[in-house]
Amino acid sequence: MSISVKPFGVTPDGREAKLYTMTNASGASVEITDFGGIIRAINVPDRDGKLASVVLGYPSVEGYSPVTGYIGALIGRVGNRIANGKCTVSGQELTLAKNEGGKTHLHGGDIGFDRKMWEVTPLEGICNDKLILKYTSPDGEEGYPGTLRVMVTYTFTDDNEFVIQYEAVSDKDTLCNLTNHSYFNLSGEGSGSIEDHYIRLNCDTFTVVDADCIPTGEQRDVTGTPFDLRKFTRIGDGLKATDTDEQMSFGKGYDHNFNINDDEFGLNVAAEVRDLKSGRSMTVFTDMPAVQFYCANMLNGVNPGSCGRPYTPREGFCLETQFAPDSINHPEFPDSVLYAGEKYDYTTIFSFDIDDSLED
Repeated sequence: MSISVKPFGVTPDGREAKLYTMTNASGASVEITDFGGIIRAINVPDRDGKLASVVLGYPSVEGYSPVTGYIGALIGRVGNRIANGKCTVSGQELTLAKNEGGKTHLHGGDIGFDRKMWEVTPLEGICNDKLILKYTSPDGEEGYPGTLRVMVTYTFTDDNEFVIQYEAVSDKDTLCNLTNHSYFNLSGEGSGSIEDHYIRLNCDTFTVVDADCIPTGEQRDVTGTPFDLRKFTRIGDGLKATDTDEQMSFGKGYDHNFNINDDEFGLNVAAEVRDLKSGRSMTVFTDMPAVQFYCANMLNGVNPGSCGRPYTPREGFCLETQFAPDSINHPEFPDSVLYAGEKYDYTTIFSFDIDDSLED
């Protein structure tokens, strides 16, 4: 294993970014920048051993401004949406930025963790490498109470497992719901639509939303709906219901929270994805309670990606492990409140392999 570092350009406000690359024994690698903790590339082999990045990304840090779809970013303090930018934490009413259409608070506000410069410590290992990223969010930042100290550890192994461990502690009761917003395409970055990918979600229920993609409070059984992805389903076949199913129309396709079935043995399988074209597969494990499945329905790139052109809708899919959106306003949901002095500690693993079987 080895870690290399090189300049990655300059942000609009003049900060110099770096790009760290963790390379394993087989030559597969993961590229991460200290700007926003962004995952720029995950280079893994196809069935013929050819390496290609399976996430969308830009050739330099300049490509990530303006924000377009939060590509590859580390999201916080709170991933996903909070209705009307309003909530109450331990009796304190919070007023947060309505940075999505003037209606909802999205992905941490006007300047979330995806815009911060993270302190990075590289640790080379024998069978895995680690990057430890740290950021301290001051009391009141983006309207959130408490000084929140965050540490995110990215690990890449010789088995082509990419592990993200999220840790945080606050000196006041606050909200914390950290996630990653990578857009995956197992055929390779820039290869076009992900509609021919097959997905299986280990989820019996999904979170019903209104026309603004805010939860109504209902957790609906997936049976008999386009959200029944418990058996491998071609993504494009599911998306055919976008114009006929009300929930699908609200998200312009899949942009919904799914509740992960809990086997009570630590990390659960959240999702499995297969790409028959390349032979690549990805399995997602997590101890978070839910995952947002999003098919880049509204992705319209401004700057050219690594493929040399701007990205278009449905060129990638996101699997954002998380607490459900707007959970703070729904006491019936698992809670995203982080109480003073308690530790936030969750892990997600993206495991890459060669497997074009669609058997259950």
